[in-house]
Amino acid sequence: MGDIPALETVAPTAFEAVALPRRPDAPRLSQARCEVVRPIGILDQHGEHRQIDIPTERPLTIYLDKRELVTLMTLGANPELLVLGYLLNQGLVEQAGEIDGIDVDWAVEAAAVRTRHGVSDLEARVARRVVTTGCGQGTVFGDAMAQLGQTRLPDAQAARLRHATLISLLDQMKLRDSVHRQAGSVHGCALFHGDALQCFVEDVGRHNAIDTVAGWMAVHGVQGGDKVFYTTGRLTSEMVIKSARMGVPIIVSRNGVTAMGHQLAETLGMTLFGRAAGRHFLCYTGFERFDAEAPPPTVPLAFTDTAHEKMPGHPKFS
Repeated sequence: MGDIPALETVAPTAFEAVALPRRPDAPRLSQARCEVVRPIGILDQHGEHRQIDIPTERPLTIYLDKRELVTLMTLGANPELLVLGYLLNQGLVEQAGEIDGIDVDWAVEAAAVRTRHGVSDLEARVARRVVTTGCGQGTVFGDAMAQLGQTRLPDAQAARLRHATLISLLDQMKLRDSVHRQAGSVHGCALFHGDALQCFVEDVGRHNAIDTVAGWMAVHGVQGGDKVFYTTGRLTSEMVIKSARMGVPIIVSRNGVTAMGHQLAETLGMTLFGRAAGRHFLCYTGFERFDAEAPPPTVPLAFTDTAHEKMPGHPKFS
């Protein structure tokens, strides 16, 4: 893998990414930042007053070429990338170069998006929505569903995951000094190249988190074919759709998989891992992409007098 670039940190650890050059046509992004946790006083089970941190949550209304589009509830760690990824994953724009700039102003809780040439048939595109199970925002525009048939992911020989690599990335996520560990109540998503972390983001909803990763990929021209996407959230149909739109064929989740998410992944030729934590996981689809390793052989306990003497309740044989 070579040397891993130093991580660039924004707003505690709610957003981190390797430092990469931007695409020449990447949109201009404001640098709106805000606190991601806030202290409050609580009364615990022992009747003691203590101070703890809880995640912030704030509305962000997206205006696309001055048209109000949607309001997202977000932690706000990197709102510009969230907005860009949302537009990409909803199929309203096809690439970052279509957008001239994104300005976020927390004083008015709004994000102003200016495209370079407008969005054709915008009213028709936003008219059809499919309600899903999203946290904070959970709609898939009709175009995004229709475009799935155009998705082409690398084959099993070009995109694979080794057993040891899977365990390594699970260990990294477990040990992260995250907002979730500090304050709870958030979801995390990450992008890996092998076992090297490329981008990590936390938000109040898993959809916001994956959209922010998509925005980061688009700004830096990062391709998804040789990457692994990790999420703490369940793999619903929309999470599978978004990963496919990002070109990432392998998804790992600490949570489970829904039936529609499973069906879509099989149709698209994706590999899904769920219930993944520590050394345990389930591979639901795309087994051909996984280089599994046999577990180490177990050594049976020798049946001797000494062994029985050490086991309570078992008399020594004469």
